[in-house]
Amino acid sequence: MTEPVAARPCAADVLARTRDLLDPALRRAVGTLPPSMRRVAGYHFGWWDARGRPAGGGGGPAGGAVGGAAVGKALRPAFTLLAAEGAGGEPPAALPAAVAVELVHNFSLIHDDVMDGDRVRRHRPTAWAVFGRAQAILAGDSLLALAFAVLATGTDGGPDGVPVLAGRVQSLLDGQSADLDFEERAEVGLEECVRMAEGKTAALFGCACALGASYGGATPSQSVLLEEFGERVGLAFQILDDLLGIWGDPAVTGKPVHSDLRNRKKSLPVVAALTSGTPAGAALAALYRRPLAEPDLARTARLVEEAGGRAWSLARVDGLLAEALESLRAAGLTPEATAGLEALARLAADRDH
Repeated sequence: MTEPVAARPCAADVLARTRDLLDPALRRAVGTLPPSMRRVAGYHFGWWDARGRPAGGGGGPAGGAVGGAAVGKALRPAFTLLAAEGAGGEPPAALPAAVAVELVHNFSLIHDDVMDGDRVRRHRPTAWAVFGRAQAILAGDSLLALAFAVLATGTDGGPDGVPVLAGRVQSLLDGQSADLDFEERAEVGLEECVRMAEGKTAALFGCACALGASYGGATPSQSVLLEEFGERVGLAFQILDDLLGIWGDPAVTGKPVHSDLRNRKKSLPVVAALTSGTPAGAALAALYRRPLAEPDLARTARLVEEAGGRAWSLARVDGLLAEALESLRAAGLTPEATAGLEALARLAADRDH
C-alpha cells in the first residue's frame, strides 16, 4: 500500500504562523519611536486611526481591515523566519532580521506614496495624505533608522547582517531612482526596466532570505541559493504588482483602477508593450507622451494588452517561479520549511493575488 502524499501547506496558515511571531516584536520596535514618529508609523501599519484610536480588524502587516493585498501580509519577514528554520535554526532567533526587513519595506512604501502622489493604500488614505508629505517622509526615515537599530541587537546572525541589509537598501533606492527617471524619459529598454525592478523589489526579497539563512546557520551555498530564490520570487511579485497597477480590482489592491497608467509609470508590462514593435505599441507610445485624461485610461490598458505586455508579464512570472523553486529545492532545507517557502512563493506569484 502506498503512503499518502503529504498535503501542501496553505500559504495563509504559513503566514498566520509567522505573523504570530512577527507582530508583537514589530509593535515593540515601533513603540520605541518618538511619539511624533510612532503616531504616523502606527497609522501606516493600520494599528490605529489618525487620532491614535485602535483601528478595527487589526490591519497593517497582519492583513485584517487594511491588509487585503498580498503586500500587506508580511511576506518578506515570513521568508526570513522560514529560511532560518529551514537551515536548522529557531525562527524566534531570527526575529531581529524579520522585523528589520519589514521596517525597511514599510519605509519604502511610505516614501513611494509621497513620490507617486498616491492618496490611497490598503483601502485607506496614505500617511502623507493624512499627516502631510513632510511628516510622512520623516516617519519613513524613522522606520529605516529603526530597522538598523533592531538588526544590530541580533547576535545570532553573525557580523554581516547590517552590511547585507545596507547593501540591499542601496539597491532599493537605486531602483526607485531609476523608476522615477523612467517617468521623464520617452524611451526605456525592457532589460533596464527589469534591472530597475530587481533593485526596487527583488533585492529586499533576496535579502530577507539571506538574512534568515544567516540566522539559521546555513552553509554559504545554502545562503546563495536562498538569496537567488528570494530574488526570483521578488521579481515575479513585482511583475504581478505591475499588472495589478493596470488591471487590478480596487477591492483587492486598495488603489484606484488604472492607478499606474494615470501616473504614466513605465512599469514592466507597459515597457514590454512599448518595445514590442507592434502597431498597438506605437499607439501606446503616442498616448504616453502626454498626460492621460480619465477617458484615455481604458484605451491605454487595452493597448498594453494588445501589444503583448500582459502576455509577456505572465510568461515571465511563470519562468521566474520555476527558477525560484529549483533554487529552493537545491538548498536542501528541512522538508517543512521547503514546503512553507514554496507555498509563499506560489502566493507571491499568484495571478489573482
